[in-house]
Amino acid sequence: MEPNAKPTPWHTLDTETVAQRLTVDPATGLDEAQVSRRRARTGENRITERRRRGPLRMLLDQFLDFMILVLIAAALVSGIVGEPQDAIAILVIVLLNAIVGLVQEYRAERAVAALLLLAAPEARVKRSGSTSVVPAHELVPGDIVMLDAGNAVPADLRLLEVQALAADESTLTGESQAVEKTVEALTESAPPLGDKHNFAFKGSVITHGRGAGIVVATGDDTELGQIAGLLRAAEGVKTPLQKRLAQFGQRLALAILAICAVIFLAGMLRGEPAILMFLTAVSLAVAAIPEALPAVITVSLALGARKLSRRQALVRRLPAVETLGSVTYICADKTGTLTQNRMQAEFVQVGETRFTELTPDLADRAPWLAHAMALSNDVERDAEGRVVGDPTEIALLEFAEVSGFTKAALERAYPRLRELPFDSAVKRMTTVHGGAQGEVALVKGAPEAVLPDCGAWADDTAFSRDAVLTQAEVLAAEGYRVLAIASKVLTGADDDLNQGLVLLALVALMDPPREEAAQAVADCRAAGITPVMITGDHPGTALAIARRTGIAETADVVITGPELLELDPAAFATRVESLRVYARVDPAQKLDIVEALQSRGEYVAMTGDGVNDAPALKRADIGVAMGLKGTDVAREAADMVLLDDNFATIVRAVREGRRIFDNIRKFIKYTMTSNAGEIWTLLLAPFLGLPIPLLPIHILWINLVTDGLPGLALTAEPQERDLMNRAPRPSRESIFAHGMWQHMVWVGLLIGALSILSQAWAYARGSENWQTVVFTVLTLSQLVHALAIRSERDSLFVQGLLSNRPLLAAIGLTLALQAAVIYVPVFQGIFKTAPLSAEELVVCLLLPLVVLVAVEAEKWLVRRGLLYRNAVE
Repeated sequence: MEPNAKPTPWHTLDTETVAQRLTVDPATGLDEAQVSRRRARTGENRITERRRRGPLRMLLDQFLDFMILVLIAAALVSGIVGEPQDAIAILVIVLLNAIVGLVQEYRAERAVAALLLLAAPEARVKRSGSTSVVPAHELVPGDIVMLDAGNAVPADLRLLEVQALAADESTLTGESQAVEKTVEALTESAPPLGDKHNFAFKGSVITHGRGAGIVVATGDDTELGQIAGLLRAAEGVKTPLQKRLAQFGQRLALAILAICAVIFLAGMLRGEPAILMFLTAVSLAVAAIPEALPAVITVSLALGARKLSRRQALVRRLPAVETLGSVTYICADKTGTLTQNRMQAEFVQVGETRFTELTPDLADRAPWLAHAMALSNDVERDAEGRVVGDPTEIALLEFAEVSGFTKAALERAYPRLRELPFDSAVKRMTTVHGGAQGEVALVKGAPEAVLPDCGAWADDTAFSRDAVLTQAEVLAAEGYRVLAIASKVLTGADDDLNQGLVLLALVALMDPPREEAAQAVADCRAAGITPVMITGDHPGTALAIARRTGIAETADVVITGPELLELDPAAFATRVESLRVYARVDPAQKLDIVEALQSRGEYVAMTGDGVNDAPALKRADIGVAMGLKGTDVAREAADMVLLDDNFATIVRAVREGRRIFDNIRKFIKYTMTSNAGEIWTLLLAPFLGLPIPLLPIHILWINLVTDGLPGLALTAEPQERDLMNRAPRPSRESIFAHGMWQHMVWVGLLIGALSILSQAWAYARGSENWQTVVFTVLTLSQLVHALAIRSERDSLFVQGLLSNRPLLAAIGLTLALQAAVIYVPVFQGIFKTAPLSAEELVVCLLLPLVVLVAVEAEKWLVRRGLLYRNAVE
């Protein structure tokens, strides 16, 4: 009988049954004929790679965005009508944008490649009665694999024998502590991955001990292979900004074509030369398209990414910076992200009393407690004085040393004579120390392992094993890891270390929350973001940390992976927005949580560090990997890497993302209002009996210089005061929401009116400079507008002119260039301009100030809730 093709709950079967099901004798292993037949059916022990796109295909795909296609068309038209400089500028912008996109996608393609590096190259197997080393990809179900400390596990193994065997499964489960292994069958039908203690999984590493296991899954059927499958299937999602800009680009292109057609026809009806009107319409079309927008967005995101890198957040995919500003849910891991990733003894309990330090009163009630916490451990200090060893033992030692009980001093007075090391079977450790008072045994371990040998409390108060066990269970339910500490003064007549112990205390340990975690969670809530904890840890611990950080309220409950399995997708979708704490979840469930939230219209940030997190990191709107304890697979799948693994860093990144989106909106508001001013000027002048006010060269100059320099400088605008006190942007909210399109229309109309007014004034006076006057008023009106829109609510005079120095520098440079175009003879010939008289210059300087007054009045109305209160489109 060959292996069953259906999934088998190998963890619930005893070792003899497993061997029978796989038709193999563990003493001899498979023979070569069996190996050949099984490999022919199951294939090699390799994880399947999807066909990757080559760099050329990735580069070509960058040009399929609608906005990019519009820009390419604008470049072609510019070249055809004799404006090669404009065409070159547009094409350079498009090419740079494509290169950035190529780099990002190439990095994303490396996620599965990093996963494959976890595969062990070789395995030691028993075949035909002898042991040999074979390439790991040749393993088949039924092979008997030998394991030693340091080995990478080559396939999923049901363990047959173990000798103090432990494995580091952090790449799969995200939990950093090594897992002690057993061979006994489990009773639970679908335990979380981290609870399958009779398994060794492909991609994990043996940390100590040795053992043997039988291969039950290879290649894509392994847990690692299934994660790779999820990673291949998990689709990346477009960022909110990408979705909004795609919509914007399509509408803009259609609107521009319609307006240009109207202007061309209006000029023709007025009797203007056809070639002039065609060039004017084409120039206006090129000018109306904000070709600087991709460059501004890229620069804005790059500057934001640079700023975040100085704040411990490394951005791997630039659009992720803006996505952070749209996040409505942050699904965070517990260990190291919300907590300090170190064990700490919170308090010791003697009877009903809890002590947070080793006080004199406690020393009287439990005289050997400080000695046990400081001495009964294998902790050492390295050459730099750092404490190294088991995290739990370090926590006990630190608790003692804070109260003045140092290990070095106590070791001199009470040297260790012998010990009974910790063993997973007895779950406790005993050390015997000599001293002036004779020998004493110090014992620590799990309460259920220590209490049966205890007969009294050290202070002779009433002792009940059942009562103490109940206390330990209550502490465990509160999320603490609980140890019992006991002692025994040895005499020659009674040196049995397994009975007659005196209970000193129960110790409650926990990986405590980071100091800044609670404030970061509070900041999230104030910003309308819901923090959620997803962890592989125990439910009690997860809920305790969630409550201490403010993620969960007192009434909230934790839901576990097995409980999620019992919910159908529809029932889960209805509950997902009310759940705050998940414990013992598997990789597919993390992906389900992300997709369920996204189906409800939420933007999800997911943190993770293990291989098991990679599919969810890739599927989330923004995947955040851990830099300190994360795997290469998680980092490759993520959009951003936290260099300090700190939840508060995510909140700082959200703040930066919101600032960047605000500034991109300001750029769009600025450039589209400017373009609207140009369109109104060219559209209305013929209908008012005035000649075409601007030449094509004027339009292109305004487009490349006046729009570009101040627009780029707006990306440096500091954050608005209410940035983190407003709700995240709704997923369907237009980029023109909150009165932005209304502003673009009426301020554009105002700029156009001021420009036509200046034209009419100069034309009526018979000035030969009337076209230069219009050109200058339009340019200066746009520069004043850039200053006025630095905030959507606050007055420019409250912000202060010097709070955005790059914008001041850009405006100064633009003014200098405009002056050169008007007053330098060589440029006068190129741009068809003439020097302005003093009177004309005063008019050109005063008229644009009307824009500042008008926009300040608009913001005054907004601050008082009289304008744009319900403008969401």
